[in-house]
Amino acid sequence: MTRVFKSCFAGWIYDFLPLSLSSLKVMSAHLLSDSSCHDRTLLVYDPLSFFFSVVSHCLTDISTRGVAMVPKLALDVMSCEVMRVLQLTDSCIVPISYQVPRKNSGFEFHADLYPDTVGTTPAMSAEEWWKGGNKQVEKVSLHPDKQPKPKATPASQTPAKKELTSRGSKEVRNISTAAPSRSPSSTSGLSSGFLPSPSPRTTSKFRHIQGAVMHRDTHITNVRCINLTTPGECDGFCVNSKHVAVPLSISGGQIAVFERSQPGRQPDTALPTIQNSVNVADLCWDPFNKHRLAVAGDDAKIRMWQVPEGGLKETLTEPELILQGHTEKIYSIKFHPLASGVLVSSSYDLTVRLWSLESEEEVKLLTGHEDQVFCMAWSPDGKLLATVCKDGKVRIYDPRKSTTPVQEGPGPEGHRGARVVWVCEGKYLLVSGFDSRSQRGLYLYSADSLSSGVIASAEIDVSPSTLIPFYDPDTSVVILTGKGDTRVHIYEIVPETPYFMECSSFNTPEPHKGLAFLPKTECNVRDVEVAVGLMLTKTTVEPVVFKVPRVKKEFFQDDVYPDTTVWWEPALTASAWLSGSNGQHKKISLKPNDMTPVSEAPKEAPVRKYMPSSYYLEEKTDEQKKEELLSAMVAKLGNLDEPLPQEAFEGVDDDEWVSQRGFPYLYLLLHNSNDNNTVIFYCNNCNYFDFL
Repeated sequence: MTRVFKSCFAGWIYDFLPLSLSSLKVMSAHLLSDSSCHDRTLLVYDPLSFFFSVVSHCLTDISTRGVAMVPKLALDVMSCEVMRVLQLTDSCIVPISYQVPRKNSGFEFHADLYPDTVGTTPAMSAEEWWKGGNKQVEKVSLHPDKQPKPKATPASQTPAKKELTSRGSKEVRNISTAAPSRSPSSTSGLSSGFLPSPSPRTTSKFRHIQGAVMHRDTHITNVRCINLTTPGECDGFCVNSKHVAVPLSISGGQIAVFERSQPGRQPDTALPTIQNSVNVADLCWDPFNKHRLAVAGDDAKIRMWQVPEGGLKETLTEPELILQGHTEKIYSIKFHPLASGVLVSSSYDLTVRLWSLESEEEVKLLTGHEDQVFCMAWSPDGKLLATVCKDGKVRIYDPRKSTTPVQEGPGPEGHRGARVVWVCEGKYLLVSGFDSRSQRGLYLYSADSLSSGVIASAEIDVSPSTLIPFYDPDTSVVILTGKGDTRVHIYEIVPETPYFMECSSFNTPEPHKGLAFLPKTECNVRDVEVAVGLMLTKTTVEPVVFKVPRVKKEFFQDDVYPDTTVWWEPALTASAWLSGSNGQHKKISLKPNDMTPVSEAPKEAPVRKYMPSSYYLEEKTDEQKKEELLSAMVAKLGNLDEPLPQEAFEGVDDDEWVSQRGFPYLYLLLHNSNDNNTVIFYCNNCNYFDFL
């Protein structure tokens, strides 16, 4: 008896031995789910082979709740698909296909794999069966040319489609849910043979991004009295290429300023600070003046401080400018990304105000909010301003043309906090907020149609703090974390399905109090760093780098580093922007002069690591297969020339091995090792081998 299908490797069934029973194919195999492996192993048994030998096994990525076999008539016979099953998991149904590799697969019908199968036409009616009828269902051929073509249904007989609607139902939105990132795989880790239809890119080239805290020598340590209770609209601290400003929990709203060029342990004695007079609500550095710090206070005033070159040598008590106009406490403040000297602020008085630092006065007052303004964000071209509000609305303003929003749409359902940032070259708005169940999530809006609502969303986790996003326009990567979190989430945002492509996350050893990022020029391109930030803890400020693992680091990775925006230089002045002028940032290359772009790297000749598939699929004679099998047995059993211990025992004569029924000699060979236990049966008369 010869087994037809000896083994299955990653969904492909190989027939190593000659086919002696044409009717014994996978069609007669039985599919079982192995509960001893927590329902993650699918086994295919050949019931007609010796001791029900295993034909195939497939280790799936997800626990199996049930399996069902697809009818034979639904198989792709031209691709030599001999079996297809559907795996039921907790959240999806996964097809698993088994194929026999054959030459001319896809072009030729292999009749030896597909005997006639049971058709779908009933052999008799129920009444005939009750009367004792025993007709058999007629068998049909699986050959594509012999299959009946479906008859066209007249339009008059086509049933009308019924639409199910309900009053008050919400609009269905394209929601990106967590799906298995890999199809079920075999023990080798390869695909199970199921070939999905072409689909948009679902994985990111930044999916293996790595975050790491830099060496302790670069840390600022022994920072005392850090204010850990800043409002949720504040990032907790702010940084630029030269300074780090950290609010302190000392009366008078004091702010410590550290020099990035002078890391190390801070003295135990009191440090010179900025005396803001009132508690700090928010603070940010001027992107075009590395020494100017804007601080919003509880007294509805904005103070502008000038930090001297080299850092604070003495305590500052007098700001260079105070902006007044709000009637209640200020939420947040943001500098304009292109125009120097333009600042925007939001307040408890439900207004958003624009300030000119050139004229030192308020220039615009934006209305339309009905509750607390969670966050504001300028568009990349500096023309529009987006806000997300506690009243459940996302708004876009054109401040130079109108004091009311030009667009408005539904925001996140939760009211615990939210952040907004422009992504994909300003074509979309990304909002991080909460849903009605207080679960954190990401929501993507089209900047041209806020009223249509969310076009895609992704659930993150459950946590009380608002996710603070940092978006890199060069890579379309967004890095998110909340104050008090230990995990940093990373996604690549794309302007088509699936919109959110999850990358590797970064975990910190202890909860951090904030994460702020530096300009792109701070990245070490030789080590493929795509983002560099500073992490605030209870007593330290620690640099954190995010790298993309690459093999050829000696080359400049130009696919990761396009020309970056010189956003640290203004494109126009405040007066020019307010008068209607529009500017654009210059761009520079990050490529060092001594590095060659990886796109121009010389092509290396591929090194063949495996034998070609033709080696495994070529036709071999019975003698060749027997020699290979014997060689494999000898290699496993060891040197047969050495006498085995059992050979010293005296037993029956050789002729006594033949039974009275005339059975041929049958040898039972045992082989045990650390990784497998094999029982090999060998029939001396018919030269047959089998395994158990």
